[in-house]
Amino acid sequence: MSGLLIAGTTSDAGKSIVTTGLCRALLRRGIKVAPYKAQNMSNNSMVCEDGAEIGRAQWVQARAARAEPEAAMNPVLLKPGGDTRSHVVVMGKPGGTVSSSDWESGRRHLATAAHAAYDDLASRYDVIVAEGAGSPTEINLRSGDYVNMGLARHANLPVVVVGDIDRGGLFAALHGTVALLEAADQALIAGFVANKFRGDLDLLRPGIDELTRLTGRPTYGVLPWHPELWLDSEDALDLDGRRSRDDATQVLKVAVVRLPRISNFTDVDALGLEADLDVSFAASPRDLIGVDLIVLPGTRATLADLEWLRSRGLDQAILEHARAGRAVLGICGGAQMLGTEIADPDGVEGRAGGAAEGLGLLPARTSFGAEKVLRLPTGQGLGQPVSGYEIHHGRLQVDAGEDFPGGVRDGAVFGTMWHGSLESDAFRQALLSEVAAAVGRTRTPSSVVFAERREARLDLLGDLVEEHLDVDALLDLAVTGAPPGLPLLPPGADR
Repeated sequence: MSGLLIAGTTSDAGKSIVTTGLCRALLRRGIKVAPYKAQNMSNNSMVCEDGAEIGRAQWVQARAARAEPEAAMNPVLLKPGGDTRSHVVVMGKPGGTVSSSDWESGRRHLATAAHAAYDDLASRYDVIVAEGAGSPTEINLRSGDYVNMGLARHANLPVVVVGDIDRGGLFAALHGTVALLEAADQALIAGFVANKFRGDLDLLRPGIDELTRLTGRPTYGVLPWHPELWLDSEDALDLDGRRSRDDATQVLKVAVVRLPRISNFTDVDALGLEADLDVSFAASPRDLIGVDLIVLPGTRATLADLEWLRSRGLDQAILEHARAGRAVLGICGGAQMLGTEIADPDGVEGRAGGAAEGLGLLPARTSFGAEKVLRLPTGQGLGQPVSGYEIHHGRLQVDAGEDFPGGVRDGAVFGTMWHGSLESDAFRQALLSEVAAAVGRTRTPSSVVFAERREARLDLLGDLVEEHLDVDALLDLAVTGAPPGLPLLPPGADR
C-alpha cells in the first residue's frame, strides 16, 4: 500500500489545502486516491450518505478525489464542547467524551480504531494522502500520538511538512520541526512545502537551498497565496476570510454572530460568494448596527453560547433588529436560541438539568436527547427545492408560525435545523429576496451555482499543486517511501 502524510508546522499551516490539491492532482493522473485524517478536532462536520459524521475537510477532500466520503477517511472526530472537554465521534458515530485530564489514557482505544481504519482504506485505494493535525513535534504528547508521527510509524509513511511563510519564521519552524523529533521519527521526514508565498521566488531560494543543506531534505515546492482558497475551512482560525464585497453593487449587509463555540460556520460560505453581499463576523452589539441580515450559526454548546450572547448584550441588539422588521436567520443551535425555551435535562451538552429561556423570536421549543440526529434531508422552502444535513442532539418542537425547511418562520425571522441549506441556489436567492424585501429593497437574483464554484475551487487547487509542487516526486515518495539514510539532526537525534 502507498501513502503520504502531509504534516504542518502549526495548525492552519496549509495541510488541508495541500492534501486537497494533491487528491485532485493525483486523480487527474488516473490514480485511485483517498484522503485520510486519523483525528480531527473541529466543529465543522458533514454527514455521509450512510449517515456517518466526519470532518468537513475530509468530506471536501473526498470530493476532490471523486471518492465517496466515508467514516474511515476521518475515523476519530473530536468536537470541542468546552475549554477542557470534547465530544468524540468514532467511525462516524457518537463515542462519548474525552477531557484534557485524560488526554493520553482516554484516547488509547481511539488509536486502535484510527489505525484499523487507515489499513482498511489503504487496502482499497492506490494511494492515501493523509493529513496530520497541528504539529508533528508536540513532544509533550508524542507517547500518545496516533495522528502524526504515530501514524507515520504505524504505516511507514513518508512525511512532508508544510509551513506557512505568511506568518513569518518559516525556516526556523521547518528546521525545528525535524530537529526536535526522535531519530526514528526524523527518518520519515522526507521534505517540505512552503505555503502562502507572495513576492519574488528568487528572494526565497537562498533560504530553501540553505534549509536543504542543513537538513538534507528537499523542498517539493512553494504554493503561492491565493485569495479564492477559503471555502470549507477546517476550523475557526480564519473566520475573517468570509467577506465578499463589491461596493459598486452592494445591496445587503450580513453579520454572522461569532459564537465562542461556533460550529459548521461553512453554512455561510454560499453567502460569501454573492458579489452584492457584505458578509462579516460580529462579536459585539455595535457590529450589528446597520445590518440587513443577522445569522445565528450553529454551536456545539447552545446554552453556554446563549449565556455568552446575553453577557455581551447581543441578545438585545438582535431583538431590536428583529423588532425593526429586519431579517434574522438561525441555523441549528442558532435556531434553538431564537425559540422560546431550551432544556437539556440529561446534560447532553454539559450540566444535567440545564435550561434557559430563548430569545422568543420563534414559536418553538428545544429539548436535548442523548441520541444524535444524523441525516440528509430534502424538501421545499420558499417555493424552491432545498436540501441540507442535520447534526444535532436538540429537538426543535414547533408550536406555531409558518413552514420553513427544517424549522419555522415568523415574519422575517427564520430558523432551520438544516446545515448547508444555503448551498441550494434557488432557495438561497429566494431567501435573500425576502431579506431585501424586509428592508424595503429589491434584489436581482444572481446566477451563482454553489456546486460549480466548489468544483472550480478544487480544480484551482489541483492547478496550483500541479504548477508549483513536484507532484511526480511526491507520488514517487508515496510509492517508494522515505529515502534511506536521511540525516538525523540534533538535539532530537540523541533521544
